[in-house]
Order: sequence, then C-alpha cells, then structure tokens
Amino acid sequence: MKPATNTSAIGRAKSSVPRRFVFVLLDNFTLLSFASALECLRIANRMLDEKVYSWMLIGEGGNTVSCSAGTEFKLDADLIELEREDTILVCGGINVAKSTSKKLMSWLRREARKGMPLGGLCTAAYSLAKAGLLDGKRATIHWENQDSFIEEFEEVRLTKSVFVVDGNRLSTAGGTSSIDLMLKLIADDHGEDTANLVADQLIYNSIRTDQDTQRLSVPTRIGVRHPKLSQVIQKMEGAIEEPISPAALAKEVGMSTRQLERLFRRYLNRSPKRYYMELRLQKARNLLMQTDMSVINVALACGFASPSHFSKCYRAHYDTTPYRERGSHATRLSI
Repeated sequence: MKPATNTSAIGRAKSSVPRRFVFVLLDNFTLLSFASALECLRIANRMLDEKVYSWMLIGEGGNTVSCSAGTEFKLDADLIELEREDTILVCGGINVAKSTSKKLMSWLRREARKGMPLGGLCTAAYSLAKAGLLDGKRATIHWENQDSFIEEFEEVRLTKSVFVVDGNRLSTAGGTSSIDLMLKLIADDHGEDTANLVADQLIYNSIRTDQDTQRLSVPTRIGVRHPKLSQVIQKMEGAIEEPISPAALAKEVGMSTRQLERLFRRYLNRSPKRYYMELRLQKARNLLMQTDMSVINVALACGFASPSHFSKCYRAHYDTTPYRERGSHATRLSI
C-alpha cells in the first residue's frame, strides 16, 4: 500500500502529472548540493514505482555550465518561461555574486510573479535576495557567507538553520542540507513513510528539520567541552562589531580575568584577547572577499576604531594588507 498523500503550502496533491523541479545551475555551483537534491527525487520515483517527479537543468546561455569541481554539465535550456506548477531551485556555489547577472535576476522576478515555489541551494539565497525575492522572508545561506549577506540584505530575516521554508520561498545552507529540504518536500507530497524510505536508501539516518543549525556546536568545533569557555566564545562570536573586554566577559560567566586567561591558555594556547582578535579578523576577511564594502566600513563592522589599526592587525595575522587582499582576490576572480 502506498503512503497516504499529505499537502502543505508547497506540497502538491497527488496527480497523474509529475511535479517538475527546474534546477537553475549557476557557474561554479556546488555539486554536492545539487546532486543531493536530484538524487532524492530519483529515489522517490523508484520507491513509489511511479514517476511522481521530473526535472530539467537550465541556465544562462542554455549550453553547458561547470560546477566548482570543474565538471561540465549539459543544460536542457536557457532561462525559458516555465509553468506555474513548476518548482525552481537555483544552485549556487563559489562567488555567487559574480554569477548573479541582471538577466538572471530579471528572469527570477518574472517567474516569481507566477507564485511558484522558488528556492536557493547553498549560496543561491544571495541570488534570490539580490532580486528582491526574500524581502521580509526568513532564509538561510552557507555559514561562510552569512556575514556578508547580513551586511547587504538587512531586509531578509537570516537564520542559521540547515534549511528554511517560508511560504513559497525555500533556501538551504549547502552540502547535505539539500537532502533535508527535499525530504520535507517529499513528505509533504507523499507522506512521511515515503520520505523515510528515501532517507534509508541514502543511508541518511539523522534527518534534520528547519530547527537544526548548520554549524557544529562551539564545544565540538573547538574540541573542548568546558561550559564556561563555550559561553565566552559564544559571547565573542555574537559581539564582533562592539567587542567586549576580557574582564567583562569573565564577570558575565562568573570567574576572574586571571581564571579566564588560564582557561584560554590551557585549552586554546592563546589569550582571550588574541582569540577574539582572530574571530574579528576572520569576519573582516570574509567581508573583504565577498562584499563591495569599503575597507573603512569593514573595519568598523569588525570592531576596529580606525583603518590604520585594522590594517596593522590584519597584516600581522595574514601577512598582507586589507587593500592588497581585496586586490588579489579580484585578480583571481578575473582569471
């Protein structure tokens, strides 16, 4: 007996016509995000012994496109007009800003007016946001792109979830999070039993929801399970623009500044001040590489009172200046 049909805002009642997913492949798209989504559809057809899903690959130019691993994919069509019943999934990857052309944004806006579900996999939430299609919506994007996204799209309610469904707007954080999104859509269309069968075929035994966050917890990330150390690091990560002094951090978790110093030296082999500086410089580097923000604004966004102090700290850590970093990044992209 086949699982009972279930529907939602983005789910479909069962019909004789397969639900079509249109994958829009951007240049340098992430292969894992795309393949994970596509395989879920293929396996669902197999599990139901029926073609309930179909798909096509499109992209600007309609010829071929390369993923970030260098493999070329033949496209089925250019950015053509689609049917109202289609579901669009834009697949992003490295340097998504460069791949988000005016032609793509115009096409996305035109198709969005039909009211169809429209999503971005990996970094493609950027493309949707740039086209103004995520204004006032909840969304997610790969954690590496979150800092720059927040600076550029204040009207989008960015989360750290592995995937987000807000009305007919979908987004994932990249990697295997495409599986979690597709399993939800399959469950909405054909029931939880079918989604679980697909997960089993993928040897995917830990299905995540939109309540799960994409990054590892602080203790797992740093390899240390000390509650007060984790608390301090979380506070640091949440206060990059207006850094908190080590003394204030120590007081907030109920210890002395000296105890905090010893804790960082013991587990992370650096002072709290040094660790905090590295977090701020890491965010600064992301903003320099992924946005057009001026170096002065990047400095301010990362808690530096002056460009000269920012440049001095940046050079000491990365052995280059913020200006040269941005220049070399732009040169690499143009090659």
